[in-house]
Amino acid sequence: MPHRIGFDRERYIEMQSEHINARRAEIGGKLYLEMGGKLFDDMHASRVLPGFTPDNKIAMLERLKDDLEIIVCLNAKDLERQKVRADLGIPYEEDTLRLVDVFRERGFLVEHVVMTQLTDDNPIAHAFMDRLQRLGLKVYRHRVIPGYPTDIRRIVSPDGFGVNDYVETTRDLVVVTAPGPGSGKLATCLSQVYHEYQRGGKAGYAKFETFPIWNLPLEHPVNLAYEAATADLDDINVIDPFHLAAYGRQVTSYNRDVEVFPLLRALLETLAGESPYQSPTDMGVNMAGHCISDDEVCRDAARQEIVRRYYKALVEERREDLDDIVSSRIG
Repeated sequence: MPHRIGFDRERYIEMQSEHINARRAEIGGKLYLEMGGKLFDDMHASRVLPGFTPDNKIAMLERLKDDLEIIVCLNAKDLERQKVRADLGIPYEEDTLRLVDVFRERGFLVEHVVMTQLTDDNPIAHAFMDRLQRLGLKVYRHRVIPGYPTDIRRIVSPDGFGVNDYVETTRDLVVVTAPGPGSGKLATCLSQVYHEYQRGGKAGYAKFETFPIWNLPLEHPVNLAYEAATADLDDINVIDPFHLAAYGRQVTSYNRDVEVFPLLRALLETLAGESPYQSPTDMGVNMAGHCISDDEVCRDAARQEIVRRYYKALVEERREDLDDIVSSRIG
């Protein structure tokens, strides 16, 4: 039986790259684009959107390659905890180097690594910084900011973002990525926007994340499969209340974006005088939902993924003698 296709890969590459360029034009200055999820090796997306290839996002960015550069950020506390990327089984230090190598092999400009939440009493992080510098990479320090993310007056000041190193980028589209979640991508973007304005420039922020797909229903299997994939993080799909209030339209978001949006909007208003966004959905540039060519194929694939995630969680809980928290969330 031939493999059924439900997602138009080429349409996605075309539409997504055009939409990012359109957002750049709207911003009218340097755009810092936070990349959620995996830039390549995106096996989850390839399973729930048959036709989406694991390298689909990086292939899309190749359309913009001459105009963009990449910043990799890494949370110093993750190094201290010796965090490992679960899907590959390698430490975050090695995955950072792997990311740099893969990007460079595909012709992307990547020279900068930001070490976030860095403290003086973290010898593992400082040793890795030295290693990166010996390899010819430029490394920048971002400190722990007291009151982040709620104390906006302090954050947007010389005592907040002002204590962070400024990354001197050379291109107008800056993609900020990381080995895993909690690495400080958003804070890195906003810190850069702050420094751009301090230097008399203009800059903006946008987010590129494939899931949940905002223009699919909340209970669509593709979005439910995202919940199953992030059950250990306790992510929950929700209707974007800010979008509903602003436009009278129901779209899908998730709890963490909704929770942080009021603070993000206030930060952008303080940095730039106004926020271009009325909702978390407005911040995003995701066009994946427009590229589903066969909804039923994607629904079937997503249902299979939910089952796979459920049994995977059961096996891990039994093997590690854990409570059935994750499997219960999925089931």
